[in-house]
Amino acid sequence: MKDLPLVLLHAFPVDARMWDGVRAPLGERLRLITPDQRGLGRSPLPETDREPNLDDAARDVVALLDRLGLDKVVLGGCSMGGYLTMAVLRLAPERVGGLVFIDTKATADTPEAVQGRYDVAARVEAEGAGWMPEAVTPGLLAGKAAPEVVERLRELITTQPAAGIAWAARAMATRPDSLETLRSADVPALVVVGEEDGLTPVEAANTLVEALPDATLVVLPEAGHLTPLEDPAGVVEAILGWYPA
Repeated sequence: MKDLPLVLLHAFPVDARMWDGVRAPLGERLRLITPDQRGLGRSPLPETDREPNLDDAARDVVALLDRLGLDKVVLGGCSMGGYLTMAVLRLAPERVGGLVFIDTKATADTPEAVQGRYDVAARVEAEGAGWMPEAVTPGLLAGKAAPEVVERLRELITTQPAAGIAWAARAMATRPDSLETLRSADVPALVVVGEEDGLTPVEAANTLVEALPDATLVVLPEAGHLTPLEDPAGVVEAILGWYPA
């Protein structure tokens, strides 16, 4: 695994700039690839009549690996990026040589959470993303998050296309439970979680660890749901400490 590139998939509702704080130190030690997902950042939203589904986003990831000539990578992501990692694992397990799950969970949404995602999609289509930072920041960051982190998150959210946010929200709502997929993932895995993550808490990380055949858990103190924004040094240390040098 030590020679494999690392592909990190970003969270919702932001883009790959959320990895800015970890790029340089990780890039010094390994090849790092951080794509924007469809409809977010600089990645276009394909025209299609298909209902939003993370399986299509997973095909995007596999197509990217094909374009880059990468047969196998260490694949991971934060929050929605973790959900997408699990979708890739279902679609093309032979392309995955290791896993990194950051502040994410393997279970499907409750009916209430599904409805919440559809409500977000409808509102962002109607009003744009300007209302979202105030609505979602308390869930995404720890209560003591630095003001510059809060402002950076606001910028990342409000610069996303409404159509891309809506697509991603609806795609996440339909994702299946992935515990059986993880149980069959016979590769090394790293699970990182913020100690104060209220959306996918330490208990959810423990569920991942219990399902994965070969998992290492790292809990980052005083961090919430977006640890790469709140504690990039902690995320870097966790990944490099786990990644075979």
